[in-house]
Amino acid sequence: MIAKQKVEIFKPAIDKRYHEEDVVSHDERAIRSTPVNFPSDILLLTGECDVVGIDEAQFFDDSLTEVIVELANGGKRVIIAGLDMDFEGKPFGPLPSIMSIAEYVTKLHAICARCGSLASYSFRLSGLNEKVVLGEKGHYEARCRKCFLEGMSTNEH
Repeated sequence: MIAKQKVEIFKPAIDKRYHEEDVVSHDERAIRSTPVNFPSDILLLTGECDVVGIDEAQFFDDSLTEVIVELANGGKRVIIAGLDMDFEGKPFGPLPSIMSIAEYVTKLHAICARCGSLASYSFRLSGLNEKVVLGEKGHYEARCRKCFLEGMSTNEH
């Protein structure tokens, strides 16, 4: 947007945690987005934009990978954000295949809530076993591998 490029941002329609339409970070920074139910909807809505952003990509099905390839092959810059692992530490949704075809991958890390090390795991604090549980602050905790495994082995959640 700073470079005056036309940008369209999408998020899964199921993600209504902070706002119906905006993408909102946990520190309450927001940007306008379009909620969609299916990855194919993104193709219909990108029009003449230069850059396509997709947030919470892990909540889409595997067809998202094909949509991303079509967008990129059509000359659009595609930027994806999402979790690569679920609450059990297993690959999450289409992210593994997206990461394998991406030109660039940047893995961001949080700080472990237990020991202060770099954290790459999302530890679910509730005992729910469903794969997808939308969580705000207090539902998940960032953890390093050691603290994540300790919590899983003691059935802490």
